[in-house]
Amino acid sequence: MSEPWSIPGVDLHVDLGTGGRREGLTDALREAVRAGRLAPGTRLPASRVLAADLGLSRGTVTAAYSQLAAEGYLVARPGAGTVVAPRAAAAHRRPAAAPPRPPVRYDLRPGLPDLSAFPRRDWLASARAALAAADHAALGWGDPRGHPELRAELAGYLGRVRDVRTEPDAVMVCAGFAHGLALVCAVLRDRGVRAIALEDPYLPPYREVAEASGLRTVPVPVDADGILVDRLAGADVGAVVVTPAHQFPLGVALTPDRRLQLVDWARQTGALLVEDDYDGEYRYDREPLGALQGLAPEHTVYLGTTSKTLAPGLRLGWLAAPPGLVAPLVRQRRYTDRHTGILEQLTFAELIRSGRYDRHVRRSRATYRRRRDELVAALPAGLPVTGIAAGLHLLVGLPPGVSEAALVGAARRRSLGLAGLSSHYGRSGRRPPQLVVGYGTPPEHAFRPALRALVELLDRYPR
Repeated sequence: MSEPWSIPGVDLHVDLGTGGRREGLTDALREAVRAGRLAPGTRLPASRVLAADLGLSRGTVTAAYSQLAAEGYLVARPGAGTVVAPRAAAAHRRPAAAPPRPPVRYDLRPGLPDLSAFPRRDWLASARAALAAADHAALGWGDPRGHPELRAELAGYLGRVRDVRTEPDAVMVCAGFAHGLALVCAVLRDRGVRAIALEDPYLPPYREVAEASGLRTVPVPVDADGILVDRLAGADVGAVVVTPAHQFPLGVALTPDRRLQLVDWARQTGALLVEDDYDGEYRYDREPLGALQGLAPEHTVYLGTTSKTLAPGLRLGWLAAPPGLVAPLVRQRRYTDRHTGILEQLTFAELIRSGRYDRHVRRSRATYRRRRDELVAALPAGLPVTGIAAGLHLLVGLPPGVSEAALVGAARRRSLGLAGLSSHYGRSGRRPPQLVVGYGTPPEHAFRPALRALVELLDRYPR
């Protein structure tokens, strides 16, 4: 027999079994403690209350409590009732998994902004304002494309800041770039596309997402001007993923000639351009580069996120799709997570509408530019540094004969997180060793110590 009872703040199902009622209650409570369903310190109901809830005599409950107290599972405290003993479940827990590798003390790997700089006060103010203004219907099942308020704000913001040509109806809010790419790849697969091209080098999750969606990936080389568009001619692909504003990880920008060449290729072949504008807000030594999407909105899916401007943990991203792809994307979205969290959407919409988001991005841009300048100035002379005009990372060339993997390993032993460039290539071959250094990752108080640790490590190698 299964019976529920309620403790203040806790609901628990008790299976009294088919035997004696006292033994059944004792066994059920013992198992609940062992399994952790009754946590140490949890206050159990008074014997009279539990007896009434379960239809038992008070004497049965008292006897069960006494037995478990004698076994060390419960503690009776005068005036405080009966509680689960502090370490009652410890001896019965499963062996703990091997402890994870300790985090590095100083992290200069790419991929994160300074999470300590998240604008908590602005986000909280926006959340309060958004929740106060939202009607009850906003909390129901929403449009798979996202809440209309956020889609309207994003369409305006992207047009103003990134020269994206879109309308709110063509914008979809998603849970980051990988989620948006997975949706696009699924639609392409359903339309008969079998392969998608990736810039080489690239971010490994691009390949993983595309291949998990059933598409074959084709790496296409990148040079100082961006992706080699002429290599797409014989690649037999139906789409290509590009990072035209700041190629990841090389840091080059797709030149105007290459942009036009890429757009011509898409128009001639009917292929789709998938633009990852992952850090388009951050540029330092050049005029802002508009999105590629503005040149060919009918052939481009534009994707962006808050992962570099706010925090990846928000799981907020967006895509602006050609009109003909909106309905297939909506159908695909219905099969997965339906839509992104409404409260996060409304908060972000208010953050944009109030101007707080623009102010935060401007502050962040100034901070990261200063960090970049300090990093470049601190690096040992003679090491080539590239990809510095924008973004949150740059490349540092290593002296001949220095092993990229060995240096990354030596850094780890010094509790310094570094990443090598070689892991980003899809094609095999010998390449000069380089580090991909992310200067956005450390919190402000740890940035300069991280620089000192990096410089001390590099100084150990002759140049």
